[in-house]
Amino acid sequence: MPKVAGLLYYPVKGCGVVSATAATVTSAGLTHDRSFMVVSEEGVFMTQRRHPRLALIAPAVSADEQTLTLRADERHGAVRVPVDTTGPRRDVDLFGSSYQGIDQGAAAARWLSDFLGVRSRLVRVPPEHDRVTDGRTPGTSGYADSCALHIVSASSLDHLNGRLLARGAHPLAMNRFRPNIVVDGWAEPHTEDRALRIRVGDAELRYAKLAIRCAVTLVDQETAAKAGPEPMRTLALYRRAATGGVAFGSKYAVLRPGKVSLGDAVEVTRWGVSELHGPTGRS
Repeated sequence: MPKVAGLLYYPVKGCGVVSATAATVTSAGLTHDRSFMVVSEEGVFMTQRRHPRLALIAPAVSADEQTLTLRADERHGAVRVPVDTTGPRRDVDLFGSSYQGIDQGAAAARWLSDFLGVRSRLVRVPPEHDRVTDGRTPGTSGYADSCALHIVSASSLDHLNGRLLARGAHPLAMNRFRPNIVVDGWAEPHTEDRALRIRVGDAELRYAKLAIRCAVTLVDQETAAKAGPEPMRTLALYRRAATGGVAFGSKYAVLRPGKVSLGDAVEVTRWGVSELHGPTGRS
């Protein structure tokens, strides 16, 4: 039986990962996933595509959800940020769309600006955030690129790494693709393309769209070194999407929130055809 082999969330968009043994799936995805975001002074979101050092920032949300801690190298140490959920709202820009954010204060801004080498602010999703995401199943999310959950199967990465090795390139870790749920036990690569409806733990998910990859996949998540052309060059040989770009993994909306744990069975209750080569109708 396929099972959950990885459960991952990213409290600050673009920053380091938190691995969990259990997590609550809300309508916007795993609790705390992309609930904070680093922005320029003008409010435009910052990404590893231009600021790869974001990958080196390790965030942690306290058990009472009152404090966010950001850690980096020995020189910069850590900063503890009291989480503000009631402060004044400000406009933020995410891929050209306007949303609201709550600024998290001067201490966080100074620490981020010093570490990244560019003037930065930290914002949090406000409680009234009502973003609607696209895809075959509409949903919502915090500051994620698009949908609530991103799923990648271990077999998809194994297949890619086999192709990379055959081309004389180095295999890659799963963290290059920054998924929320890693599924082990699907023998066929890219089964997540065809799994239209999934039960996992207490939650139920529905397929929204393919995950179209970007230059973040070129960033080593351990060192922040950015070097091309892999994996994009190899993915372009066999994962070109009909709608443009190259796809790896799939995005899902949440039909029923609930708790998910490592080892939970992943049950597909509705199958379909991959959209890689063109639309297949609604799920």
